[in-house]
Amino acid sequence: MDPLEQLLAERACERLVLDFVHRLDLGEPGSVAELFTEDGWWEWPPPGDGRRSEGRAALRRYFGSRPADKLSRRTMSNIRVTVSSADTAEATSYFTTYRVEGWTGGMVPAGPPVQVGDYEDTFRREDGQWLLTSRTLHLPFGGPTPRQ
Repeated sequence: MDPLEQLLAERACERLVLDFVHRLDLGEPGSVAELFTEDGWWEWPPPGDGRRSEGRAALRRYFGSRPADKLSRRTMSNIRVTVSSADTAEATSYFTTYRVEGWTGGMVPAGPPVQVGDYEDTFRREDGQWLLTSRTLHLPFGGPTPRQ
């Protein structure tokens, strides 16, 4: 793989990481399923709660079921993509989540983040398009979501 192809692959995968949180926070949460391969999955393994959603339909149901009164904003950083072949890559990224439940509109007083963690992602290029094949959540810092 030449350096320009590698750079383009890294950027496409980084964009998927950013599009994921953008859709969760400012778009249609269920649409994150479109960023995954048909057989893709998201999980929070133990010591998390063991949740796992596999396949686009399950991902659409899981992420699309977020209550309308849950307001969140995530900051992504330290996105490190490693291209392993012309059609596969992996990444690690850090995130910080600010969230409240019971939101009815307007500005919310700023509080501390409710989560700080990282994702381990794998990607595959299908028909020229990079997609997530897996997203694994690791959450070393977490607490309850405040209610407004």
